[in-house]
Amino acid sequence: MEAIEGDGATYGVKNLTEYLREHHKLRINHKKVARLCGKLGILLPHRTGSPKYPRRLVRNRLVTAPNQHWQLDIKYGSIEGSRRFFFIASAIDVFDRRIVGYYRGSKCQAKDITGMLKEAIIRRGLKAPEEQDGHCIVLRTDNGPQFVSNHFGEFCEENKIFHERIPPRSPNYNAFIESFHSNLERDLFRRFTFEYFEEAYYRIDEYMEFYNERRYHGSLGRMSPAKFYEKYKDIGFPEEMAISL
Repeated sequence: MEAIEGDGATYGVKNLTEYLREHHKLRINHKKVARLCGKLGILLPHRTGSPKYPRRLVRNRLVTAPNQHWQLDIKYGSIEGSRRFFFIASAIDVFDRRIVGYYRGSKCQAKDITGMLKEAIIRRGLKAPEEQDGHCIVLRTDNGPQFVSNHFGEFCEENKIFHERIPPRSPNYNAFIESFHSNLERDLFRRFTFEYFEEAYYRIDEYMEFYNERRYHGSLGRMSPAKFYEKYKDIGFPEEMAISL
């Protein structure tokens, strides 16, 4: 898991196998690596020529209100005393800092993430614009296998989501969701150990509710994301709160 978040992010099975042999001194073959990656849902899609949904690079943006720009990423945790992992895929609104949706499970595939995003879109009341070239939201991710898949690309096209991907090894372009996952690591994963998946999921749900509803944010005037959103949604958001990305 550490490898695919670092140097091994773009490796296929054979290169990832060599990485594990060289850096972790493992006696392992590519067939077992492929089997384990399949169980974790982290296999890169097979290359089949030109991608159906071409990559859009990030560009400078000015965010002036909620529901203009979301960032999405995946983090993983572990069960104490075992080699079992679980995943958390979280989407944050960079303007009001709310976690608009999240998924947690022992696997994390494109269909799991798109299901989470579909629910988030409904909760936030977003609608696809009528104009052909318009979009309902800009969504920024890294180049993980879930995000480069045809399933994810088709979902974005159908829901008029403008999906842009950051360059490799440049997490600063996804700073808001990276910051949230750092908070999650510090405030939850370092405080608690988990013996069962159900225990981990309970703590995650508890933390997400706290973060959205009660956690103070200096950048929001010491308000929680929920309070900030409710305070300004009817009167408009202050110009000084605009964010340049």
